[in-house]
Amino acid sequence: MAITTASSMLKCATTMALPSANALLFRHPFSPQFTPSHHLKLNFVDFTAHTRISAAPGDFADSYSSIGSVRTSDYDQVAEIVSDERDFTGTPHVPVYVMLPLGIINMECDLVDPDGLLNQLRTLKSINVDGVMVDTWWGIVEANNPQQYNWKGYKQLFSIVRELDLKLQVVMSFHECGGNVGDDVYIPLPKWIKDIGQENPDIYFTDRDGRRNPESLTWGIDKERVLRGRTAVEVYFEYMRSFRVDFDEFFQDGSITEIEIGLGACGELRYPSYPAKHGWEYPGIGEFQCYDKYLRKCLEKAAEARGHSFWGRPPDNAGSYNSQPQDTRFFCDGGDYDSAYGRFFLNWYSQYLIDHGDKVLAMANLAFEGTPISVKLSGIHWWYKTASHAAELTAGFYNRANRDGYAPIASMLKKHETALNFTCVELRTLDQQEGFPEAMVDPEGLVWQVLNAAWDADIPVASENALPCYDRQGYNKILEHAKPRNDPDGRHLSAFTYLRLNQALLEQHNLREFQLFVNRMHGEAVEDL
Repeated sequence: MAITTASSMLKCATTMALPSANALLFRHPFSPQFTPSHHLKLNFVDFTAHTRISAAPGDFADSYSSIGSVRTSDYDQVAEIVSDERDFTGTPHVPVYVMLPLGIINMECDLVDPDGLLNQLRTLKSINVDGVMVDTWWGIVEANNPQQYNWKGYKQLFSIVRELDLKLQVVMSFHECGGNVGDDVYIPLPKWIKDIGQENPDIYFTDRDGRRNPESLTWGIDKERVLRGRTAVEVYFEYMRSFRVDFDEFFQDGSITEIEIGLGACGELRYPSYPAKHGWEYPGIGEFQCYDKYLRKCLEKAAEARGHSFWGRPPDNAGSYNSQPQDTRFFCDGGDYDSAYGRFFLNWYSQYLIDHGDKVLAMANLAFEGTPISVKLSGIHWWYKTASHAAELTAGFYNRANRDGYAPIASMLKKHETALNFTCVELRTLDQQEGFPEAMVDPEGLVWQVLNAAWDADIPVASENALPCYDRQGYNKILEHAKPRNDPDGRHLSAFTYLRLNQALLEQHNLREFQLFVNRMHGEAVEDL
């Protein structure tokens, strides 16, 4: 699964080895403005290895490895640290899954290095990991011709996983892989879709300058028969139905425990409002993505129905990808986002996101009747402390001051008995503010809002980390949200999925720390570690 959100790019990689360490200055390493302070030692790692970036003050640099993990020569030290932490023994069992590498299945749908994978899975099994997550890529399975599905590599993979008595979370990945942080492979949309796009580029999301984004299909064609006689929703449904039929034995024996439904860019339910390929850099507000002819037509119809046909256009004063809210007339305090037109447009834009999820999840429940399904939501935490919440608005989350934009999404998910998978639960607001104080971030406030919106709607909440972490502080933050302290209703996450299986995770010191985390998620005693 692609690493998807800007919070993925910016995750402060749980930087301190010791509680008394000072706060770090951590700037986004992919930004041209990245200028590390002279007193920091920065350990940069190739994201193709799916490891993280860590930053440590010089006083603590020697305690970090090249992948940013804590090395300890005496594991009694680990036990001593744990003794001062919250005891999770006897708490609810939260299953822990591990994402498999993105390139584990190649473009011919062959399983790459099955022997190596088997050894890695045996290691995960030895520390009581519950299962693994794997993407099934539309661009691989239905690559060349519509309704011709090739599942061979996935069948071999699933058989190996089942033989080890591990469970499977499976993602229906209807988006392009490549171009996001952590993507070490390129998997485009199916060739036959790309061929259609050559003749009709409006099948893709489009920005105000007419740039197309071939990462996913615009929701404007959900009901348009422009894909060789099929609508986009029909294409998604038939893909899901093919999977359900071909893998019936894995459903029947309980090997497949959950299906995550990809609903947009990076597999998340959001507009592709901040694409790096179009020059976006954190903490830019992003741009509205409704300029393809299908969404423009829908907007015009909505404006006519409202009795104000001149409202049938996106705002022309919302800035560009890298603008800040105060620099635009639309998002600034008292700006047009709060005008009659602004409220109309934002209602329409956000409702289209909800309607897309509604349509696809209705089909998913038909295809996977009786199997739990989930949806991933991105954690857009920058500009959260402003009145307009500009970055959330361009992504389709109408979550401005005095308006809860996540409750309607949770209500839609409840309608389909769908779990919410949220992606920024490990971020600390203080760490994010250190790097970009101007971005008015608040990931912890966002997490509190989204988790409560989901729990208030009585739907399960799962989560995953943004980038791989190997240290205690990162795991403790995840545990804090997984099992809230003194929650009167005893609420907890339904599952956690770790990003991502790689050789670094399996190194002895990292694996031991991960095993401790798994045991605490399971509510087991840790004294024997």
